[in-house]
Amino acid sequence: MQNFTVDESFWELFPEAEINILVLNNIQNRANDDEGKYEQLLADAQIKAKEYLTEEVFSQNPVVAQWREAYTKFKTKKGARSSIEALMKRIDQGKPLGSINPLVDIYNSISLEYALPAGGENIQKIDGDLHLGIAQGGEGFLPLGAEVDEPALPGEVIYYDQTGAVCRCFNWREAQRTMLTDDTTDAVLVIEALNPEQKARAQKAILRLKELVDQEFAIDSTAHVINANQPSATL
Repeated sequence: MQNFTVDESFWELFPEAEINILVLNNIQNRANDDEGKYEQLLADAQIKAKEYLTEEVFSQNPVVAQWREAYTKFKTKKGARSSIEALMKRIDQGKPLGSINPLVDIYNSISLEYALPAGGENIQKIDGDLHLGIAQGGEGFLPLGAEVDEPALPGEVIYYDQTGAVCRCFNWREAQRTMLTDDTTDAVLVIEALNPEQKARAQKAILRLKELVDQEFAIDSTAHVINANQPSATL
């Protein structure tokens, strides 16, 4: 049995944080004949995301500024930004978000609709337990689309397992090894929140995420709330 645990070192940096996870089993992550519904889902979410971009200067929007502030608390690779900033930048620049696969499309739509970082991993590709914590440095990491290992930096916030890093700088970069693909049958989806206002949105987001995946895959997924008082859950 695998667990997801958020290490004490993480809570020392972000004591108010809350990590919502959703565990899915026995799914078929392939688009059916009605592929247009995923594009529509993303298009609707992109319209809702614009509500969070109220400032003329992009970096002054709270959804961007709060995560940039969080990234000053730990070691990062130059240019690393939260996944929600990357999505919001596309919205700000008028660049549509394309369809990838059902799971990724669904969590991207939730990420945009609620302005929170979201991601997902293939449970069957995770080596042992999954952790969120502070890197020792040197944890192996092959990013999506790369051919050269880019190990984690000492002091960096990472998701990791016994093999190495799974995501770097929260959800900034995803590893090829555990990425969600058409062949994924068991997955864990993650929504990150750092302060009370974000947590309020995350509580709504995880319910909506569960509703969408349960409907899409005809399953009953399992949601868990991870915080300093309850730092672990079963995958």
